[in-house]
Amino acid sequence: QVQLVESGGGLVQPGGSLRLSCAASGRILNLNTMGWYRQAPGKQRELVATMNSGGSTNYADSVKGRFTISRDNAKNMVYLQMNSLEPEDTAIYYCNFLQPTGGYWGQGTQVTVSS
Repeated sequence: QVQLVESGGGLVQPGGSLRLSCAASGRILNLNTMGWYRQAPGKQRELVATMNSGGSTNYADSVKGRFTISRDNAKNMVYLQMNSLEPEDTAIYYCNFLQPTGGYWGQGTQVTVSS
């Protein structure tokens, strides 16, 4: 079992920045992928960005050039630096952890981009 705790959401004006953090704990294997997904009201959950334990990344086209994912393997942490935020980025952001034994979700953190 793996537990995920997210932090860093909030209200920000268009063009602003936020940094999300997610801490993983529990039975963690060396081979894993950590990432972020988001779900806006009335829409399906969608991928934002992922990074595997080898450092390979995957980004949604809508966030490329604005968001940066990073991780600290020693601390089992994953981060999402979000710059140039747009109202369309408003959503609940979920941390995701995937390893050979299963996948896990955090509780979600709200990000609201509004003037």
